[in-house]
Amino acid sequence: MPSHTEITVPQLSRLAGLPTAPVIVDVRVQADVDADPRFLPAALSRDASRVAAWACELAGRHVVVVDGRGRDFAQAVTAWLLHEGARAETLEGGFDAWRAAGGLLVRPDRLPPRDDAGRTVWVTRARPKVDRVACPWLIRRFIDPNAVFLYVGAPEVTAVAERFGATPFDIDGVFWSHRGERCTFDVMLEEFGLVSEPLGRLAAIVRAADTARLDLVPEAAGLLAASLGLSRMFRDDLEQLEAGLLLYDALYRWSRDATEETHNWPSTKKPA
Repeated sequence: MPSHTEITVPQLSRLAGLPTAPVIVDVRVQADVDADPRFLPAALSRDASRVAAWACELAGRHVVVVDGRGRDFAQAVTAWLLHEGARAETLEGGFDAWRAAGGLLVRPDRLPPRDDAGRTVWVTRARPKVDRVACPWLIRRFIDPNAVFLYVGAPEVTAVAERFGATPFDIDGVFWSHRGERCTFDVMLEEFGLVSEPLGRLAAIVRAADTARLDLVPEAAGLLAASLGLSRMFRDDLEQLEAGLLLYDALYRWSRDATEETHNWPSTKKPA
């Protein structure tokens, strides 16, 4: 039974990918990282020996600390975080338990370089509709919660990428873009190793809405309609992105938890 400062793998699995997910801090020693460099969704990598220097950054946050086996440095780091005012917990069994349970793990070899603030920076065409909101949602929720997104005119994407060290996506001729019938969202799932039934179900909806194949899944027409509506509501692309994140949060929760649920009104037939 976990202690009051531990969280189990099933409990954390239910939170991963949600806007209310805790900050996951990976404090594994280098030997463990070398053995398996993948990381839990949206995890931050931190040096456990320097916790006194960075713990204050997480004051007031819900934090889950992950080490190799749940007994190396995680408890000491958790104690420091609690001292700094964080709501901190240790992942019971650590990285090994998460991996053994088949939890989502992100491949780090596809991560773009980070800026001086430790953020990945991405650039794409302005006036997003489907893929250019879906991909930032995926990155913020599963890859890098602090990622920066720049929306610029299509002819400027390459120049902005070069000048600011940003990674271009969802434009022709770059790594992070459509491949055959797959959209950029599909490509990111594959390259980052994010394989799960809910994300696969969501990917089918995004692909159908983004490539005008609304016959593929019934939910695609609704996503396209909502996406076009959002694009008319906001002149500011970043404001539209923030609103769109909520849309994809809702779709992900439906995809994970509510696909079997229906809704009918009236709920019962009136007597004859």
